[in-house]
Amino acid sequence: MPYDTVDRGKIEQLVREFYAVVLEDDMLAPIFIKALGDDLNNGKWYEHLHVLASFWDLMMTGKKGYPGDPYPPHAFIGPLYRETFERWLKLFREAVDRLFIPEIADKFYKKADILAEQFMDNLGVDDDDDDD
Repeated sequence: MPYDTVDRGKIEQLVREFYAVVLEDDMLAPIFIKALGDDLNNGKWYEHLHVLASFWDLMMTGKKGYPGDPYPPHAFIGPLYRETFERWLKLFREAVDRLFIPEIADKFYKKADILAEQFMDNLGVDDDDDDD
């Protein structure tokens, strides 16, 4: 049964389940493996998942604890494309849908969509179709 509330534990579950799927994805896995390795239980992933849980806890509940700005760590990952972000959003939505009722899921979607657009703007990711 999907969750009808949001708390730190549920966010940690979401983050862990989502990134387990990401590490199996042909498009996204190489990006994350290059930066953090292929084992969610290693030290780099442990730290990253903790930071992500703090970020989403702040986004969804307003609880302080996220230690910074989400953009700088992503600035030098390498080339990212609109398709990369679209794939991330698709997998994220699937994970959110598995864990939360629609009313809560919609709040996650809105925040994730805004975040993805901000990242694409900051990284200079263009939609080639807009150049026509």
